[in-house]
Amino acid sequence: MPDTQSRANGERVLADLNALRAIGAYKSGVHKPTFSEPHRQSLHWLVQKLPDAGLSATIDGIGNVLGTSTKAGPKLLAGSHLESQNYAGWLDGPLGVIYALEAARVLNADPSVKGAVEVAAWCDEEGHFGSFLGSRSYVGQVTEAEIDAARDRTGGRAMRDALAEMGLSGRARVAVEPGRHVGYLEAHIEQGDTLESSHLAVGVVTSIVGIWQYRINFSGEQNHAGTTRMAVRKDAGLALAKFCVAIDERFPAACGPRTVWTTGRITLEPGAPSIIPGGAEMLFQIRDDNPAVIERLEQLLRTMADEASARGPCTVSVDKIRTGAPAMMNAGFQDAIEAASKAVAGGRSIRMPSGAGHDAQMLATVMPAGMLFVPSIGGISHHWTENTADADIVTGAQVFVDACRRILSA
Repeated sequence: MPDTQSRANGERVLADLNALRAIGAYKSGVHKPTFSEPHRQSLHWLVQKLPDAGLSATIDGIGNVLGTSTKAGPKLLAGSHLESQNYAGWLDGPLGVIYALEAARVLNADPSVKGAVEVAAWCDEEGHFGSFLGSRSYVGQVTEAEIDAARDRTGGRAMRDALAEMGLSGRARVAVEPGRHVGYLEAHIEQGDTLESSHLAVGVVTSIVGIWQYRINFSGEQNHAGTTRMAVRKDAGLALAKFCVAIDERFPAACGPRTVWTTGRITLEPGAPSIIPGGAEMLFQIRDDNPAVIERLEQLLRTMADEASARGPCTVSVDKIRTGAPAMMNAGFQDAIEAASKAVAGGRSIRMPSGAGHDAQMLATVMPAGMLFVPSIGGISHHWTENTADADIVTGAQVFVDACRRILSA
């Protein structure tokens, strides 16, 4: 077990998390959308904390907070995000930032540790203005044109206006410095019930799923709902409903063991109670960590659309609107997390894929990356009742700090 003086301070970790929870508090969770006033306050709270960990703090031109060290030796980057979904949980994001901060406080001041932990809070992981904008910017995947076009999905505010209101206009966006870091480590609540139901303390993430999204359109014929006989209707809404059922009937035979699919939004045109819908649209998403599985399911989806069009009375088209390559977590980092779990958590860990997207998948494109999960009570997340037991939070912090030590020493 690590020396007592160089272990995570559980009370300090909980105090920091609760301090962030108080900023933008909503019921038992938070409402802290990207570039809101509570988000701004949270960023500056972190900036004030980073010097205690021997780090120089900056907020860059896209809203990333970065804490850098001048300590000699290898550098490990660690972090997560500070904004939340709307009216959502208090741990989704901040847990990983505070674990990173704690690891930096503990290890950067320890002369026996060669190297340092640097801290990042990536902006807009939750996608209010775009997809992983902060971490994608850091790895060079965001253009100025994308920022120009970005709008808040809730209120339509331009990202340029939001950056100006945050006092970030004209600031440079910080980019990855090749060779600076031995890798990136992130902690997160599981957002599922695998750990809790198995009475485990730590999830060692093996991969992060890719997310593929499709727009499926149904074209029929708009007509009067009272005078058009059922036998001659071309109801696009009914065609959509049948297609959804068909997906659930046919996908299980072609999917992988961890594949999930979701119809997240349905729109009917014109959407009036007395009018037969002439058009319908569904946004459909598939997640898996195996591109071959996705390719098979996408082909099935297109075959089903062709078959439905041939049967009539409506035509169906499928457009792919998002491709998300999965990310494999570094094997050495997985070993370090598992060894840390054995040292400080009785080995109560399991290797598991992540069904949700995380900033770690962006960092994995430019450096080795790893992820650690802690249990979520009831598997609930993206809701203000999201929670994790204090004891599990503290255990996770101990494992995270020890894993950082092992990665730096390696």
